[in-house]
Amino acid sequence: MKIIVPMAGRGSRLRPHTLTVPKPLIPIAGKPIVQRLVEDIAKVVDEPIEEIAFVIGKDFGTEIEEKLQNIATGLDAKASIYIQDKPLGTGHAIMSAEPSLSGAAVVAYADTLFKADFSIPEDTDAMIWVKQVDNPKAYGVVNLNEKGHITELVEKPEKPESDLAVIGIYYFKDIAVLKNKLQDVLDENLVRGGEYQINDGIEKMKAEGYIFKPGKVDEWMDCGNKTVTVNTNKRILEHLKSGDEKLISDHIEIHNSEITEPCFIADDVKLINAKVGPHVSLGKGTIIKDSTIKNSLVQENAEITNASLEQAMVGNFAKFDGKFTSISIGDYSVLE
Repeated sequence: MKIIVPMAGRGSRLRPHTLTVPKPLIPIAGKPIVQRLVEDIAKVVDEPIEEIAFVIGKDFGTEIEEKLQNIATGLDAKASIYIQDKPLGTGHAIMSAEPSLSGAAVVAYADTLFKADFSIPEDTDAMIWVKQVDNPKAYGVVNLNEKGHITELVEKPEKPESDLAVIGIYYFKDIAVLKNKLQDVLDENLVRGGEYQINDGIEKMKAEGYIFKPGKVDEWMDCGNKTVTVNTNKRILEHLKSGDEKLISDHIEIHNSEITEPCFIADDVKLINAKVGPHVSLGKGTIIKDSTIKNSLVQENAEITNASLEQAMVGNFAKFDGKFTSISIGDYSVLE
């Protein structure tokens, strides 16, 4: 099994945090979003992952590539790095990984996390993961026939026939078929809003008789902006609190401080006269002094003093001294 991860976008809605780090590398409960994504996919497909193909932007740099290599190595998989040099849509992004488009594969966009408990039936041509939503007009949705097979993909329907939203994760028994259809899309210059879309390749597959089935997830967690990312951090911590993943390091300093779990606290964190939690993630080397922090996400080597924070997101090496609450400050920012 292969995993194809288009992740060339920087994530403008999550600025300022994505000015220095691409959104898929933002940590959630101590792990980058993209790492949690591929690990969750590996659990769902229940078979070894032989290759992870990452499609990145041309300005990501060697440090990001090394981190992606390490993520793949953690799953005993080969890492392949491809560059999407222009933002020409989902279909173009997948075709940027053309040398890896063969055999069974999952395509997953690296701005979402999910929880699911099911397997892929052996006789399945393809699957599209979906989640039941309250407002289907705001999403791309699938329509099903009486057999439960996907008949249509409809983007933000005015009159929805279905409440099953596409979450951006797909399975193909042989992704070479999708590759060939997306090549047709490129050759025909079939664009929507100036972009080549995966949906047009899927529609060409369906027209030739390939059957797409829905894979329903129990939970779908977005990482699109600061508010939903902080909430996703909270939900992930809730999922992890009864599992095997170690959340609080043994190598932290605590002076006259309290921790209310669940929290993720990395190595070399210092808590001085602080109250932390619940639902807080603190990156390596962060210092919290004379402060109370709840439901917040703080990255590495930050310094926070005299603060009362909730629903906050603080970047790497940021310094904050004040009484604001729901803040969002990026890497190396200083507010004193």
